[in-house]
Amino acid sequence: MKLVHLSDLHLGFRQYQRLAANGINQREADIASAFRRAIDRVIEIQPDVILIGGDVFHSVRPTNPAILHAFKQFSRLTEMLPDASIVMIAGNHDKPRTTETGWLLRLFSTLGITVVEEEAKNVTFRDGELSVLAIPSLIRPRPAFEPSKTARYNVLLMHDQVEGVINRFGAPPPLPGVELPREDLRPERWDYVALGHYHVYTQVAPNAYYSGSLEYASSNVWGEVDEEFRRKIPGKGFIEHNLDTGQHRFHSVTLARRVIDLPEVSAVGRTAEQLSADICAAVDSCRGGIDDMIVRVVVRDVPRHILRDLDHRKIREFKRRALHFHLDARRPQPVRIETGGAPGRRTSLAETVRSMLEKRQLTPGIDRAALVNLGMHYLDEADRLSPALATEEG
Repeated sequence: MKLVHLSDLHLGFRQYQRLAANGINQREADIASAFRRAIDRVIEIQPDVILIGGDVFHSVRPTNPAILHAFKQFSRLTEMLPDASIVMIAGNHDKPRTTETGWLLRLFSTLGITVVEEEAKNVTFRDGELSVLAIPSLIRPRPAFEPSKTARYNVLLMHDQVEGVINRFGAPPPLPGVELPREDLRPERWDYVALGHYHVYTQVAPNAYYSGSLEYASSNVWGEVDEEFRRKIPGKGFIEHNLDTGQHRFHSVTLARRVIDLPEVSAVGRTAEQLSADICAAVDSCRGGIDDMIVRVVVRDVPRHILRDLDHRKIREFKRRALHFHLDARRPQPVRIETGGAPGRRTSLAETVRSMLEKRQLTPGIDRAALVNLGMHYLDEADRLSPALATEEG
């Protein structure tokens, strides 16, 4: 029995200001295009089971074009694969905040799709041969993960955060109870575990996977790109898995544009002119160019005066050419002063000033020794004049 597992469609996601030719936000149009391509490929595969792991829409009330596009593509899927069993669960982005809002996903029930939104449900197909335990997002307490004792194939479909899997890209660890403990998942009892919520294709166990999203639709696309590059994952897509043989394949989806994280640039010891040239060189090195792409270049240790004097005309040109160009300029790290004195002794102001001047990043051409001497001279002058100033104020 062959299944397809896709998740985190985020239809209706909007980002940046550029519009497509039809007046829709360009990123919303990109995500709709990726979904259509995925449906095309799923129809070609002819699976017996299709699992949709949540976050179908990016918001509870998406745009009308997003709703129409979703209904059209799911209609096409059910029409072309009339014998396929399709199960869809709600993700955290699909969950209404009030009871009056209602569940938009129920719209797809009219197409014959089994939609599970509010509580866990065990659904069976093919005269009981296949059992799917469908668990939507934010069900607390989590239900017991018990496979059917009579079904030939048992599949777990859930939208959740498995312990120790999701890379938060530098964010603090999650609060207690947010992550699903691995010992509770017990994937060995299932023929397949289909997970949704994490946007990067990830294997959790030999038979348990996050399919990842179909497009870059999170608040930190750069973290996703870096993770995919580090783990050599071929971008975005969905999973094809055979329950009989265990054969597994990740299908990449062709995207409308690339998300490019250019090599980092260091500003240490560089003038504004030299740093501008370094940034231009990084852009010129981009394979295929940056036109209509989503691009970031991180520039580290940039003092404020160097950033101010960069060639902003060239930067504006990059922003015009790319769909989005992000110059991520990061200031130098603050200098930590090591006292080196006896315990309990406070560092004097003169020692602090000298230490800071000796460690401060300087514009090329400035003599450090002369700067330190000048700083200490001004500090001595301030000490010499302070009694007289205090008398005048008194």
